[in-house]
Amino acid sequence: MNERIRQLAVMANPSSKEIYEADNWQYNCAAWDSNNLTKFAELIVKECMRLNSKELSITAIERLLPLYKEHFGVEE
Repeated sequence: MNERIRQLAVMANPSSKEIYEADNWQYNCAAWDSNNLTKFAELIVKECMRLNSKELSITAIERLLPLYKEHFGVEE
């Protein structure tokens, strides 16, 4: 399991931090409510947007960020 994904999972559902520190945390994700799953997805998209903003040209970012907003409904 990628450590950054684990950190984002904890950020999305902090009340269950001990679940994500266990080796079998993925099996406990079924207990998440839809708000936590939505938050987790948003955090992943925002992380991708952040990485793209650091690595891509300004022209590419200017074209991509509105697409992220339109497609996923999130803003950085």
